[in-house]
Amino acid sequence: MNQTLDSQEHKKAREAIMMHVRKVVPYALMVAVASGLYLITQIFGKIEEDGMSSFQILLSIKAFLASWLGLRGINQKLFKIDPWVFKSHLFPFSFVVIIILLSQFMYINF
Repeated sequence: MNQTLDSQEHKKAREAIMMHVRKVVPYALMVAVASGLYLITQIFGKIEEDGMSSFQILLSIKAFLASWLGLRGINQKLFKIDPWVFKSHLFPFSFVVIIILLSQFMYINF
């Protein structure tokens, strides 16, 4: 868009797209977190006497990070509560990157 539109048209087009993104993304995040929490109950498995396996540990970390993101999204979208701390997008984005990396480690090791 930046190559074919002048700066004013680009700004209007970008805002028109972002308006729809802001409506859809929080609900998509909530669906992803809810389905992930359900799936964890299906695949977590039994904790043995010698403790959790590395798979269970990584899955627990992912669940914590995703739950934090989901709670933050629900508070912002449904209850109109701003985040108490970490108001920038960098912190939640870093959680998403960490979740993706944990998924890759889980895939490689198991």
